[in-house]
Amino acid sequence: MCHKILTLVCLSAVLPLPAQSNGFADAGKALDVVVAATSRLQPFIERYRTDRANLDRSTVRFSTERHQRFKRFESRWFDALNQMWSDGLTVEERVDWHLFAERLRWRLAELDHDRGRDMACAPLLRFKEGVVLLALERRAMKETDGKKAAERLEAIAEAARPVKGDVDPKLAWRAAEQARALRRMLDAWHRFHDGYDPLLSWWTKKPYERATRAIDAHASWLRERGGLRGAASDAIIGEPCGEVALLSALKREMIPYTPTELIAIAEKEMAWCEAEMDKASKALGFADWREAQDHVKNLHVAPGEQPALIRDLAHEAVAFLEERELVTIPELCKETWRMEMMSPSRQKVNPYFTGGEVISVSFPTDTMEHNDKLMSLRGNNRHFSRATVHHELIPGHHLQMFMTSRHRTWRRPFGTPFWLEGWALYWEMRLWDLGFPQGPEDRIGMLFWRKHRCARIIFSLGFHQGTLTSGQCVDLLVSRVGHERRNAEAEVRRSVRGSYPPLYQAAYMLGGLQLRALHGELVATGKMTERSFHDAVLHQGSIPIEMLRAALSHTKLPREHETSWRFYDN
Repeated sequence: MCHKILTLVCLSAVLPLPAQSNGFADAGKALDVVVAATSRLQPFIERYRTDRANLDRSTVRFSTERHQRFKRFESRWFDALNQMWSDGLTVEERVDWHLFAERLRWRLAELDHDRGRDMACAPLLRFKEGVVLLALERRAMKETDGKKAAERLEAIAEAARPVKGDVDPKLAWRAAEQARALRRMLDAWHRFHDGYDPLLSWWTKKPYERATRAIDAHASWLRERGGLRGAASDAIIGEPCGEVALLSALKREMIPYTPTELIAIAEKEMAWCEAEMDKASKALGFADWREAQDHVKNLHVAPGEQPALIRDLAHEAVAFLEERELVTIPELCKETWRMEMMSPSRQKVNPYFTGGEVISVSFPTDTMEHNDKLMSLRGNNRHFSRATVHHELIPGHHLQMFMTSRHRTWRRPFGTPFWLEGWALYWEMRLWDLGFPQGPEDRIGMLFWRKHRCARIIFSLGFHQGTLTSGQCVDLLVSRVGHERRNAEAEVRRSVRGSYPPLYQAAYMLGGLQLRALHGELVATGKMTERSFHDAVLHQGSIPIEMLRAALSHTKLPREHETSWRFYDN
């Protein structure tokens, strides 16, 4: 039956489409609808994405059953994908095939990796099996005996005790996160039964309370062993992934460089930034770049005026792009972006702006301590903001997300920060080349951010290699980039806590450099115009830049394609 379903999906992909009439073309032009080439892999990728999400929601985390089910699922799809290859695949279909194959290979490897990490934490979470078993029985819709459930909750409470001997801080931090997830799992089990099964509620009321208190206390103990004491939310705790994991991640992103080579690239780009910063500083009459940057930091608007500044900067960037016909900007895209102010708690992790359809603006509030207010004002000054707004809105993340929700949407499972963040950073470089900065203050604002992206490569890869501590990462941002210390701590905190993949912070500059190299191959040589190149990048979706290069250069990739594009060597 399963093979029949896949066959039907495949047949639906190859049936001929009716020829387009002029009416379709005219309507497409009027409504700004681009009819793109189709890919026979599209229905397979869409089906995979939907089925996988269904499994993810329905299986119990930390269970052996979940691991085995996903192993079967990913393996079955990988076998089916291998049967799809043929010499008749188009350029677009070959790109999709390689994207899908790499995704499945990574998922299979990640399953074993995650399983190993979970098992390593097991000695610190002796209550985990009891919680998982309750969740599995609920998922199987088995009847639950109240008295037996109470006994199992008592056993969970007894097992949730500190272990004897020394504990690896990195392992303790990871186990603390798992303990919190297990607590949520137990809460969900309790909500399902409590009040709906009076006898079970009668038996389990106190045992459940004891079990949850024990898990909470154990999680706190683990967090302390992991290095979180006192003001836990302000601590900078993270777990380096190691050189082997970095190399594996780079292979998945199709980047044929080692971490050490990438750090060398960042240092070279940083040297360029430092030379340009010296020029801009001298133009303002300062001998030291730190004095010049400090001068620019104090050029901020008054409290209450930041929203108007952001609005004006957004409109300015759009006008600059349209006057030079650099990229197509749909009217609806310009119409629908919105603004919100970032909360003080979020600013501890994101001290600057975040973007997309809604730009979240960092600026001090009346609840902040005095020094925090000053650092937020200085960090989000007029000229730093001028280099940030276009990154977050247009032509950056808002335009990106607008386009990816309308073009080649089946490629969403293959999303990469090297395209997502690289595109926004690429525009910082492209706008510099096109004369967007209006004076030395603007140049210092743009150079601050470019230095910041270089430093992200250096400190994030250094941290995950184990050559830099989180404190040294903060010092690097303060001394070499000129960050306010509060903002530097927030940057490092969000980079190392595990909420972002290890390569994410490096992806900004590296993805931008990849796109700049591709621009050199296709636009500088006259093969594409600025607008056609930028539109094509957006229409291809968020994919590794090497695959984007193959699509835009109409390269038919072989089945055994190996990553080889050394984009920075020339």
